[in-house]
Amino acid sequence: MSCCESCKPKTKILAVIFDLDGTLLDTESLTKGLLKEFLAKYGKEVDMEKEDKKRMGMTQKESAAGIVKDYDLPLTPDQYIKEITPMYRQKWQQAKPLPGANRLMKHLHKHGVPFALASNSLREYIDAKISLQRGWKEYFSVILGSDQVKAGKPSPYLFEEAAKRMGVNADHCLVIEDSLVGVRAANAAKMKVVAVPSHSEADCYSLADSVLHSLLEFQPELWGLPPFEDWVDNALPIEPIHVSNVTVNGSVCEVIGNGPSALPDQVFGLYFGWAKVDTHESFKVVVCIGWDQCSCIAKRKFHICIIDGNIDCISGQRIQLQLVGYIRGLNNKDIASMTVEVLEEYKSIANASMDLTMFVHHSCEPLFSEACSVEDSFGCDLKD
Repeated sequence: MSCCESCKPKTKILAVIFDLDGTLLDTESLTKGLLKEFLAKYGKEVDMEKEDKKRMGMTQKESAAGIVKDYDLPLTPDQYIKEITPMYRQKWQQAKPLPGANRLMKHLHKHGVPFALASNSLREYIDAKISLQRGWKEYFSVILGSDQVKAGKPSPYLFEEAAKRMGVNADHCLVIEDSLVGVRAANAAKMKVVAVPSHSEADCYSLADSVLHSLLEFQPELWGLPPFEDWVDNALPIEPIHVSNVTVNGSVCEVIGNGPSALPDQVFGLYFGWAKVDTHESFKVVVCIGWDQCSCIAKRKFHICIIDGNIDCISGQRIQLQLVGYIRGLNNKDIASMTVEVLEEYKSIANASMDLTMFVHHSCEPLFSEACSVEDSFGCDLKD
């Protein structure tokens, strides 16, 4: 799932329109457990499989009406919204940018490419979500919520209005979305669309012009936009990704959790950084992150390769990971078929990079002071 020559558009892209939740900001993993908590007060049990498929991309009013009906709640949709909104607002304060989001926005802003934010959230909620993200409000040429147009996604009005306010024709706009309703809205607006879906939104694949695992895979030059200039040889410095409470125990997989402990689906690909073990020793590692395709339950799978040690350094211990660099995107076939020679090449890239200033300063930071803690321990395939 990466950009290729076949997805290069016939017209030059002059402006970009972003979705917010699940595309730029990781609000959805934080708030996933809120409905369960809310319904428990009324003696109801949440059907998460249905929620993952049914509510994604809906406006607030649509979602509220559906939940009240589906769970037979003794509330009106407006009463439901009034009760649950303070719970959401509290969680939004903990939301963090998804991998590659800050990088892409800063890049577009640096090169004078206008970009808009068009979300099915109410404008008031959009402002609350982005208020703690430095520079975000100033970056956007246009910010639109579903209450500012005739109808939200999958109708095209949000994207059409964003393009109109930026003064750019629809065929010169690129939409970046994570949900099926957002992709359909972009199709309806006759705009090119890149999907960066969560694992549960695989239906996006056939309707988008390009599908990526994360924004780190995005290649602006394929859309007629200025290329990134931040790669250091074959490695990309990234905002550190922290994972704690990792139990190294053979070949077991992480089960995705909810709340601050959950890694977003967009953490996917080939990374490198440090592993800190119970003994407080740190080791350089290359980490391949993918999905377990042999399970009926979506599970994340980590393959950890020790650069400057062997399996015995961390086997049987609880470790913490700090990922500071990115090498490339992967698919599950890549991970399964990776040869020893290819792994050695990636280890060499990582080892050389981690001696450079932009990477090495992270080794001096207190590991995981703001860790994304995966409470459910998962095992890893280890390679030395």
